[in-house]
Amino acid sequence: MQRRVFLASGLALAGLALASRTAQAKDKPEGPARPELMLARPYSASTPLADHWVSEKYDGVRGYWTGKQLLTRGGEVVHTPAWFTKGWPNTLMDGELWAGRGRFAHAVSTARQLTPNDTAWRTMRFMVFDLPAHPGAFTERLNAYRQQVAALAQEWVVAVPQWRVQGHAELQALLKQTVKAGGEGLMLHRGDAPYRGGRSDDLLKAKTHEDAEARVVAHLPGQGKHEGKLGALLVETPEGLRFKLGTGFSDAERANPPAVGTQVTYRYRGLNDSGVPRFASFWRVRVD
Repeated sequence: MQRRVFLASGLALAGLALASRTAQAKDKPEGPARPELMLARPYSASTPLADHWVSEKYDGVRGYWTGKQLLTRGGEVVHTPAWFTKGWPNTLMDGELWAGRGRFAHAVSTARQLTPNDTAWRTMRFMVFDLPAHPGAFTERLNAYRQQVAALAQEWVVAVPQWRVQGHAELQALLKQTVKAGGEGLMLHRGDAPYRGGRSDDLLKAKTHEDAEARVVAHLPGQGKHEGKLGALLVETPEGLRFKLGTGFSDAERANPPAVGTQVTYRYRGLNDSGVPRFASFWRVRVD
């Protein structure tokens, strides 16, 4: 009986969510254009590191300053207190809204509020790591964003530090040290690359695990101790591959799982012969 109730309620909720999104899409006024951001591909040990700059990968909300307003990766406006962006230049800045290691949830909740919480924003930093409109290669942009942030002289606007490494072993040692200290991973910028939107080998991410995103297609009922709750999410990748996510959920998430149509992030360890992620587990709902 509990299983039937869970399935029925899941279908009802999915229908309500779809209807709500459809109504919102019709009524929602046209907003800012989604920014053409530079996106990362996974790092490979075969990558030549001689011309790469390495920095920490900050676990927060991607922030894109248009010269007038701050946007998320998806193009939503971030409502900050007036003081947070006061005096910022009318040029583009790319960075991460970050609340510190291990404080991803705080960064997300702060950035999502329509009425900014001044106290919460006092703990936030805008970690600047690129200047999209600058015509030079990354090494030139690096020097330029350092100078721009220094000229702003605001303690909550930080120029992301960049380092050089000698090879794969040194990179792995730095990655291990960063993760042990609570960091998410490392980013690698190719020094001679221009800023261009989309995914390419100009920007790489190195982590101790792999992660990707997928859309929730259905809720599969649990059994045993999870009877009457979520057993697994059936998800679909952008390429159309479907598979189950059955681990990584808290009890609260099993009782109230991400709605059908939600984009979620999952972790995995490589792919099997059919292309399905190995040891895939739910990580979190995507920020935007």
